[in-house]
This record gives sequence, structure tokens and C-alpha cells, in this order.
Amino acid sequence: MRELLYKDAIREAMDEELARDDRVFLIGEDVGVFGGSFKCSVGLRDKYGDMRCKDAPISEAGIVGIGVGAAIVGMRPIVEIMYADFLLVCMDQVCNQAAKINYMSGGQIHVPLVIRTPMGGGRSLAAQHSQCLHAWVANCPGLKIALPSTAREAKGLLKSAIRDDNPVLIFEHKAMYNMKFDDLPDPEADELIPFGKARVVTGGSDITVVSCSLMTLKCEKAAMELAREGISVEVIDVRTITPLDTDAISNSVRKTGRLLVVDEGHVSYGITGEIIARIMPDVFYSLEAPAQRLCTPDIPIPFTPCLEQAMQPNETSIAAKIREML
Repeated sequence: MRELLYKDAIREAMDEELARDDRVFLIGEDVGVFGGSFKCSVGLRDKYGDMRCKDAPISEAGIVGIGVGAAIVGMRPIVEIMYADFLLVCMDQVCNQAAKINYMSGGQIHVPLVIRTPMGGGRSLAAQHSQCLHAWVANCPGLKIALPSTAREAKGLLKSAIRDDNPVLIFEHKAMYNMKFDDLPDPEADELIPFGKARVVTGGSDITVVSCSLMTLKCEKAAMELAREGISVEVIDVRTITPLDTDAISNSVRKTGRLLVVDEGHVSYGITGEIIARIMPDVFYSLEAPAQRLCTPDIPIPFTPCLEQAMQPNETSIAAKIREML
């Protein structure tokens, strides 16, 4: 295994796919000359030229529209939206065009489009640049949605997304771009991580904790802390929420008898309630306590660092919630 930054794993995935398939290209604001707002595409314009690593004007609707049109005629575009918050500007192109064309054409037209976008807080970017909107688009049939929690997942899920014939949104947590991971296989492995297949991060017997993206790392740290107290926590990283690996979650809950779902998104109408609702018919009689969730409260993300940190789940609040449930 190799060490690699989260952002470098993303760049490596795009580099490999650009080299493998001439139909692949990258387009977005500052992705070319500047190398991306978070430096995920550094060097790709120099290597592949400005027709395959293309800077776009500030028009998210236009960028995604170009991606949808290119995908329809046989290309495999990777669209970068600078912040997930800006998806709201191009929601028609994402949800009314990309997500529905295959269905409305009776399966005759495919839209192999990938939209990459950074989400989440932790960098004091305030209410309009710190949101987690994955639950918004998860409500739209026709889209696949991934939230990688390690460099290996960031690379493997992105490569799978680029080769998929359906539109895929990949939410990359902006607080993870400069994190280093030691879980990368050699490039020759050409590893593809399948959608809809969860990962058991830590095995356990007392409680199941389900999460994705940055929250998975925080849940893992909480599990390590609780292990010193004799509490055995099974952490499951769902990796993708559409499709969702309900079997992995249900099997774990039948074993542990308890379930906590952790997500950085707001608590109301989010993926935590959806996950609980989906598995409840299968695990209700196995539960020893009510399933619970831990999320960000229903208020805009504050700019002040101490307030931002206080409102988002962290390893301390996760561990406290688990103790409360036992």
C-alpha cells in the first residue's frame, strides 16, 4: 500500500482515466491553469491540453449543461462544481436533465456524467460554502451518489463513476483534501470500488454506527476511544447512499442490537432518517434500544470556528451518544 493525499488520489484517478479513454475530459471553474480550487487537477492541463482539461466561466448551469450534452453524444465528462453549495444554481440540469433522460428515452440514451464537488464544514467558510447537500440530490431518482472517506475510496469510486453509464455525483469533503492516507494500492491494480457495497471499518458487537465521508473518520476515532472502556463498536462506511447497502447495515444491527447513524448533513429530512426507515422492517425485533441519529442541527453553518465546531458531530459527541445508548 502507498501513502497519498486525498486530493492526489483524486488527481491520480482522473489522470489514469484520461489516459485510458479519449472520451474522458474535465471541465470546471479553475480546473486547468490553476489546477482546481483545491488543487485536485494540478498538471492535467499541461499533460492533456486545454480541450480535455478545460477552464469554464462562472456558470454552473452552463458547465453541467455542457456535461449533459457531451455525455449524451458519447463523451464521458467529469464536471467539477467548485462548492457543493453551488449545485443549487444548476439543479435543473442535474435533476431534470441528467437524472431523467435515460428514463424518458426508454433507456435509449445514456448520460455517463460525473459531477465532483467539495462539501462540508471545518474551514470557516460560512453558511453559503459549507453545506452538505447530498440528501437533496439523493431524493432525485436516476442519480448515483458517492461520499468517499479515504484516499483509496476517493480514487476507486471516482474511477468506477467515470466508467458508469449513469450520472454520478461524488461529494468530496473539503476538510479531507490535505489528509494523508496509507491505503492506496499500486496504480497497476486499476482498482474499482463498486457502488452499493459498504465497508466495515471496525468490527464490533455492542452497537452499529453507520456513517460516510469525514464522519466515518470521526466515528472510527470514537470507536477507538470507547474500545479502551470495553465498548465494542462496529463502524460501517456506506460509501454510497444511492445505491445504499442496506444488507450490510441490517446484518450488523442484527448482531449488535443497536444502531446510531451519524451524518454531517442537517438532521431534518436527511439520510440518517432514511437509512433507519429502510432497515427498520428487517431489524425491528433485533433491536435492544431505539435506533438514533446524530447530525448537524437545523441552523445555517456559522462562520466563527468555535461555533462551527460546536454544532457538527465530532468524535467526542459521537462517543457520548454511544455511551448514552448502551
